[in-house]
Amino acid sequence: MSTVRDRDLTRGARRAGALVCLLLALLSAGWIVRDLAVARHSADVWWTWLGDARRPRESTAWATSPLDPLLVLGALATAVAVRRSAVSSPVAAGALLSLALATALLRTPLTWTLGAGRLPGPDGGLTAQARASALVQLALAVALLVVVAADRRRGGRAGRHTRRPARGLAAVASSAYGVVHTAPHGADAGPPGRPYKGAATVAAVLLGAAGAAVAGWEVHWWVRIGGDVYRKGLLGDASVFGALLAPPVHWHALALALLALGAAAAALRQASWARPAALTAAALLAVHGATALAFAGRTGQFGRLAVLPGVARLELATAAFVTAAGLTALIAAARPGAPDATEDPDAVRAYGSAPDAARPPHAPPPPSTLPPGW
Repeated sequence: MSTVRDRDLTRGARRAGALVCLLLALLSAGWIVRDLAVARHSADVWWTWLGDARRPRESTAWATSPLDPLLVLGALATAVAVRRSAVSSPVAAGALLSLALATALLRTPLTWTLGAGRLPGPDGGLTAQARASALVQLALAVALLVVVAADRRRGGRAGRHTRRPARGLAAVASSAYGVVHTAPHGADAGPPGRPYKGAATVAAVLLGAAGAAVAGWEVHWWVRIGGDVYRKGLLGDASVFGALLAPPVHWHALALALLALGAAAAALRQASWARPAALTAAALLAVHGATALAFAGRTGQFGRLAVLPGVARLELATAAFVTAAGLTALIAAARPGAPDATEDPDAVRAYGSAPDAARPPHAPPPPSTLPPGW
């Protein structure tokens, strides 16, 4: 068996990964439904995600942020991807690992910000439920890591006992008369699913620039407001109230910068898992920038652009760049990567049916005119 096939996720691993993704999506979807139930109008949830301070119908607090619908969509897309039989493990495993890492980074601070005590507004039971939900999602993220790690370890042990086949058209699996088994086209193009050079370069440059821009603003705020105040926005503070499942603002920004820079590095290397990592980081960056732009438009900042301070104008320009960079990188990363060389390794062709088909040893040359149905 080819070592390329040994890199495929097993059917059981794909099923387990897809099930965990569905559970992640259901948890966030349940909190979105809860917010819709307590909203005065359904649109209030949307405007709250965009930063507009609106009160729910009851004496309670909002639970979700723009990250929650993105997590639902990302988890569902990952579940569909890993269930596709043609998806090879570098891509499928990369999708699972990207989702797990993003979930872990963005949910980790909730383990202490929601456990520090009772928050004004929401009752203690709601806070406890939100914290329990965050802990379950963290456990599911760890489960994704375990599924991929265990499957790769099992595949590595199996791969050591398989023989590495010859490459190209010399990989003749059978010398039966008139029949040749050849490796699929592109078998030597590298690991299946890896991005091509052009798309990888575009994604790497845009993600790297956007991640550096977000990180640069965090350095600016740390210098401007001081370490003590910045630490409250980084690790959370009981005096700062927002959506229960939203991470602290500075933690959120630094997590996005880290994901973007990591995905940019993977794209530069044209790693086989770079495409799912770039898709995850690009989607998060696009939503992050678009949310800031929507809030600026809602508060009329674009109409007062000429009288805004220079720092405010620069911040809006950065949000516009991050949005555009995220969307462009999303398109580049969504382009198909290198074909999977294991889609049909046992394909059988007559050796005279194509000009590149190798003739088996001791077989006569093909006839000048092929028989009907050849």
